[in-house]
Amino acid sequence: MNTEELLQKALRYEWLTPEEGVFLFENATTTELMYVGNKMRQHHVPGNTVTWIIDRNSNTTNVCIANCKFCNFYRRPGHEEAYTTTIEEYKTKIDETFALGGEQLLLQGGHHPDLGLDFYVKLFSELKSLYPTLKLHALGPPEIAHITKLEKSTHTEVLRALKEAGLDSLPGAGAEILSDRVRRLISKGKCGGREWLDVMRAAHQLDITTSATMMFGHIETNLERMQHFADLRQVQSEKPAHAKGFLAFIPWPFMDEDTILKRIKRARNTVTGDEYIRMIAMSRIMLPNVVNIQSSWLTVGKQVAQVTLHAGANDFGSIMIEENVVSAAGARFRFTADGIQEAIRDAGFVPQLRNQQYGFRDLPEHIVNQELDKEELIVD
Repeated sequence: MNTEELLQKALRYEWLTPEEGVFLFENATTTELMYVGNKMRQHHVPGNTVTWIIDRNSNTTNVCIANCKFCNFYRRPGHEEAYTTTIEEYKTKIDETFALGGEQLLLQGGHHPDLGLDFYVKLFSELKSLYPTLKLHALGPPEIAHITKLEKSTHTEVLRALKEAGLDSLPGAGAEILSDRVRRLISKGKCGGREWLDVMRAAHQLDITTSATMMFGHIETNLERMQHFADLRQVQSEKPAHAKGFLAFIPWPFMDEDTILKRIKRARNTVTGDEYIRMIAMSRIMLPNVVNIQSSWLTVGKQVAQVTLHAGANDFGSIMIEENVVSAAGARFRFTADGIQEAIRDAGFVPQLRNQQYGFRDLPEHIVNQELDKEELIVD
């Protein structure tokens, strides 16, 4: 193997094996990886536009029995800080989101032992009844697997019921690293890697659009990272012709602050800005059948995220009106609608508001007016 041959193979949109991916990741220069990642980005998403979204990451409950060693958010059943969000609380959150120009609720929670399919069907139905235009980007494969076990049902039956109740799309949450060796050590209470992938297969069969993620930089090997990519592109290749499947891939580094994984397993977040940029480029190279790659400014900050836009990323994610899980482990960065657009422009791109399906949206009037006011100030 040599890097030039592998880079050329990637530019032909051929699948690199996990071993070839490791060789390229460990031997190619950052400049080479960025060049190829950007070329592949231009193939999938031509032009100078970088998308972003306004949404809110809210939680159904913080009660969870999965006991993930990287999570500071969850509380055990019966804990004094345990909660399940009420409809009145959702109404306040959704009203605020709409007022800020958002139309989507990214709704996730823990593996609550008492919340089964009926709870989520009623919740989704009520939210859609109250807010018919609300988009529900909700739950994730581990939660679907958990509900399926509670119901002694199938992934397909659970997903079909949730879709009928108002589920619009399924986030790629809980992927971490899809290696079962890793999962046994960091998230033993969650579904295994194969089941995570099978939930996504079932979602694609039902024409539910999804995303995929990776949390890296803890106890995984580079080969396990590359196998993660290989597993995702295989599932994407199996989707029905009419389905979109994985709309996007989003990688982020492990946030280690005060986590059990850091304390017990001695895992540290040692991911540098350069390594994150290289991983964005490798995402493009290893996932030639996924159109959108999102950069995680929340975990790496503005400047590193801006560079990734030249390395294969075409999406800057959400302003995140609310986010509780990753922030609990040390993510501290924040953006306003104005700030995220300014960051994209400063990186040399044109910001474009989108919806969850990656369709373009017009800027809400209050944001347009905010930008006009800013321009007037500059002119004066």
